[in-house]
Amino acid sequence: MAAVGETVEPEEFRQALAGWRAAVLRPEIVLEEMSRPRGLAPFSAAFAGEVAVGDEDEDELGSGRIVLLHDPAGHDAWEGTFRVVTMTRAELEPELAMDPLLPEVGWTWLTESLHAVDARFRAPSGTVSRSTSQGFGGLSGQIARTEIEVRASWTPVGDDLLPHLLAWTELMCTCAGLPPVPVGEGVVAMPRRPARPGS
Repeated sequence: MAAVGETVEPEEFRQALAGWRAAVLRPEIVLEEMSRPRGLAPFSAAFAGEVAVGDEDEDELGSGRIVLLHDPAGHDAWEGTFRVVTMTRAELEPELAMDPLLPEVGWTWLTESLHAVDARFRAPSGTVSRSTSQGFGGLSGQIARTEIEVRASWTPVGDDLLPHLLAWTELMCTCAGLPPVPVGEGVVAMPRRPARPGS
């Protein structure tokens, strides 16, 4: 029973969140539950992700976050009761960073990731940007770096929301330059980390 002032989470939201928490992901992905965002929807959950390789001092190749929003009453802009909101960031290889079609390519990576796991969706929106940093002064010897950032949101279609989490993790890996892993191969249980205070 909920305390005074609290709202009981709908069953469909609890099931979706339980599925995400129990997800089986490829070994390069580390996922951590974050504090729930406030004010975006009646019910929400958020996770931060990293793409890391190596045994001890792992190199982070990419990162991002994903937020699951739920409004049982529905939302006109969403065209549904759930909305997935994501951000993905990774450093690019120099030759890819110069590609004038990079924004289109980045958006294609997102849609292909969704289609690859049969994550049906509608009302997608987002941006793809790149940023280059160059060191000066005491950092003049620093190699110039270019990052891609994909911000996107979409409305899941159907009752199974797990494929949408899997699609986002695959997008992170693609942005980080890792090859795709066939379904059912090279995956392990999601590393468990405690939620941050306030979650």
